[in-house]
Amino acid sequence: MSRIEELYYEVKADKWFKRFAVFCRVALAASFIPAGYIKIMGERFAAGLPSNNPLGHYFDALHLTGYYYAFIGVAQIITAILLLIPRTALLGALMYFCFIVNICVLTYATRFDGTRGVTMLLLANLFLLIWDYDRLKYILPFKQPKTAPQVLKKPLGRRHRIIFFAGSFAVLAFIIVGSFYLYEIVPGNSEAECRNQCTSSKNPAACEVFCDCIYKQGQPLDSCLATFNKAKDIRKPDKK
Repeated sequence: MSRIEELYYEVKADKWFKRFAVFCRVALAASFIPAGYIKIMGERFAAGLPSNNPLGHYFDALHLTGYYYAFIGVAQIITAILLLIPRTALLGALMYFCFIVNICVLTYATRFDGTRGVTMLLLANLFLLIWDYDRLKYILPFKQPKTAPQVLKKPLGRRHRIIFFAGSFAVLAFIIVGSFYLYEIVPGNSEAECRNQCTSSKNPAACEVFCDCIYKQGQPLDSCLATFNKAKDIRKPDKK
């Protein structure tokens, strides 16, 4: 058994990591239960998000898909239940991964303010998949070398716990802080949020044009970004 495998089984046997895995399962399940319930009840998800918001366009269209909308809700509730049951947690994590990757790409594509939270859920989901790697590896398209039965030579040291949890907090801090500098302009969750950013923008007039394009005209995000960039170019002072 390699040192990486030994470390993996030491982590699996550690009570702090076991508790963290349970925390991740509960957190992921909690994120899907209300979302699934809203869809089953036939209500529009994120009702407070304006229809002219780029993500609001998507939710409006999704809400009008009939029983497909309810089907998504049922699938989310089933995924949450599977995550909460230890025997089916791996199946729940696999199902959740299919959902969360799609949601993550969607939020980044529409510059949604909730991207930070979705990214954290994706990382928690990846942790659960790695946590069950000893079961998951048999369905991966890689040749698995024969390994001897696991024998723990020593318990996991405190240093490894500190490195992992400190690294996790560092990653979360990077996601939270870094997301503020990811885009020059975002539509925000409302027209007021969109216009608030114009006060600190380097191009306030172009920012106002962008917000008008999103919330007054209801144009797609790409079109409004093109309008924003064009407005910036027009308002640039001539260099002499």
